[in-house]
Amino acid sequence: MSRTFITAAATLLLTSTSLPAQTIYPIDRAEILAGSKFDFKVELPEKIAAADIKVTINGADQTAAFGKTANYIAKEDGKDQSALLLRDVTLDKPGAYKIEVSDGVRSRVVTWNVYDTGPRKAKNVILFIGDGMSLAHRVSARILSKGIAEGKSRGKLAMDDMPHMAMVATAGSDSIITDSANSASAYATGHKTATNAMGVYADRTANVFDDPQVETITSLAKRKLDLAIGIVTNTEVEDATPAAMVAHTRRRAAYDEIVAQFLAAKPDVLMGGGAANFLPQAAAASKRKDDIDYVARFRDAGYSVATTAPELNGLARKPETRKLLGLFTPGNMDGVLDRKFLGGGGVKKFPQQPDLTEQVHAALKVLSRNDNGFFLMVESGLIDKYAHLLDMDRAVYDVIMLDNAVKLARDWAARRGDDTLILVVSDHSHPNSLVGTVNDDMSKESNLPLRERIGVYDKAGFPNYPAPDAEGYPARVDVSRRLAIMSASLPDHYETLRPKLDNPNDPTEKGDEPGTFKANEKYRNAPGSMLRLGNLPAMMGASVHSGEDVILTATGPGSDRVRGAMDNTEVFRVMVDALGLAAKP
Repeated sequence: MSRTFITAAATLLLTSTSLPAQTIYPIDRAEILAGSKFDFKVELPEKIAAADIKVTINGADQTAAFGKTANYIAKEDGKDQSALLLRDVTLDKPGAYKIEVSDGVRSRVVTWNVYDTGPRKAKNVILFIGDGMSLAHRVSARILSKGIAEGKSRGKLAMDDMPHMAMVATAGSDSIITDSANSASAYATGHKTATNAMGVYADRTANVFDDPQVETITSLAKRKLDLAIGIVTNTEVEDATPAAMVAHTRRRAAYDEIVAQFLAAKPDVLMGGGAANFLPQAAAASKRKDDIDYVARFRDAGYSVATTAPELNGLARKPETRKLLGLFTPGNMDGVLDRKFLGGGGVKKFPQQPDLTEQVHAALKVLSRNDNGFFLMVESGLIDKYAHLLDMDRAVYDVIMLDNAVKLARDWAARRGDDTLILVVSDHSHPNSLVGTVNDDMSKESNLPLRERIGVYDKAGFPNYPAPDAEGYPARVDVSRRLAIMSASLPDHYETLRPKLDNPNDPTEKGDEPGTFKANEKYRNAPGSMLRLGNLPAMMGASVHSGEDVILTATGPGSDRVRGAMDNTEVFRVMVDALGLAAKP
C-alpha cells in the first residue's frame, strides 16, 4: 500500500512539473526597435478560462503597455488550447521589459530589450547578401580575380577592402543550423525565427499565414521616412532571401502568396527570376495555381516591366521610370560562368539575362530618383545553389560577380560624398574549405586515383588559371592546376574533381526508396570518376548549410557599429540606427 502511494505521488509530481509552460511571442531576450510594429501572442498548453489568464508588462496590466486588450481565443485551431493575440502593437519607450504570464497554475517570464536610435546618419542603405557564401568562396574569388604570387594577393576584393568587419552568428530560434528564410529574416526584422519562416514567429497553428508578425526594415523605411525600396536577386524573386525583405509566412515555399505580398508591399524596384509565379496558370511557363496575372497587376500599379537586359537598361535610363519590375527567367537566372563563358543552364533559352552589375546599376538609377533616399537589398543567390550542388567553380564566379556589384555601388556612393551605408554579408555558410589544388591535365586521361591528384602544402603551389579579364574572370576553369575546394557535407555522388563544362553539377538522382537520393548515374563513366559515399542521411540529395559564423564587412555612415562578434539580428540594428528609424521627428 505504501509503495503504491509513493509511486502515485511521484507520477503526479512528474506530471505536474512537466506540463509545458506558456509560449510567448516575441520570444525571450528579443531585441525590439522602439516604434516598430509586432504581434504579441501567448500560447497556453491547454484550455484556460480568460479570467484565469494574467499578463503583466513591467508589473502593469498589458493593456496599459499596449493601449488595447489582447483577443482571447478559447480553443485555438479547435483544440483544447487557449491563446491571447494582439496584432500591430508598438513599444515607444526604450528600456528593459519584463513580461509575465500566469494562468493560475503555471507562470512564465520573458524579457525584451527595446532600443532606440540616434539621429539619421545615412541617406541610403545597401545590403549585399552572398547567399551561402563561405570564407573559402571569398578567398577563392580573390585568388581568381586578383591573382596571387609568392604568397601575396595582387589585389583585394571590394567587399574585403572595407574599414569595418565582424563575425556574425547565424543560428535560428529552432536550430543551430539556419536556412535562408530565417537568416534573411533576422537581417530584415531584427528578430530570430525558425527554419522556413520569415517576418513571423513560427507558432503552433495550422495556418502558415496567421503567425505573429514582426515589421520588416522595408516597411519601416517606407512608413517612417518614405524611402524607396529595392530588392534585387539572380534567384527567383520569391525565393527566401528576397522574399524575407517583405513577406510574412512560416512557409517559404508559398510562392503564389509571396507574389501577392510583394504587390501589397510595392517595392519600387523588384528584379530577378521567378516569372513563372507571376503568370496565370494558362500561360506556358506558369507555376501558379490560379488565373491571376500579376505582371498585369504590377503594370496596373504603375510599374514598368523588363524581361531582358536591353529592356532593363532602356527603362532605367528614362527619368520617368520610378517603379520597375524585372523578371528575366521563369525560374532562377543563370550564373556568370554559364552566361559569359560556357553557355550552359538556361542561357540558350534566355540569352539576354542581365548581369547582377547591370541590375544594380539600373536599381541605383531608379531608386536615387527618390529625394528621401532608399533601402536596397542585393543578393547573389546562386552561390548557395551551386554550393549545394558541389559546383564550386560556378559558385566562385558568382562571388566575383557579387564583388563587381559591390565595387559599382561603392564607386557610386563615393561620387555622392559617401552618404550610403554599404554592408556585405552572407546569410549562412556552407562547410567548404580550400585545401590545396587539383593537379591534372584535362586534355589527358589520368590514371592516378583522385586522392593522389590533390596537392597539399608545398605540393599545392599556386593555380594556373589564365589572367582574369577586366571583370575579374579567368577565361577558363579547365586548367591543369585548379583550386581544390572540398565540402564537409556530402550526399552519395560520383566524384570527378573536374569542373562541369556542359551544365551545372547535378550530383544525385532519386533513390530506389521513396524520399531518398542516390549518386547520379550520369557521372558514373566520366573520366576518373569514383563513387564517393556520403555522410548525410539518404533523404538529402545535396550538400547542406553549416553553422559557422559568417563575415560582415561595411563602409559608410553608421558602419562603425560593425565590429567584433555579432548576432545576425544586430545587422538589422546597424541599418536602422544608420537610418535613425526610431528617432523622434
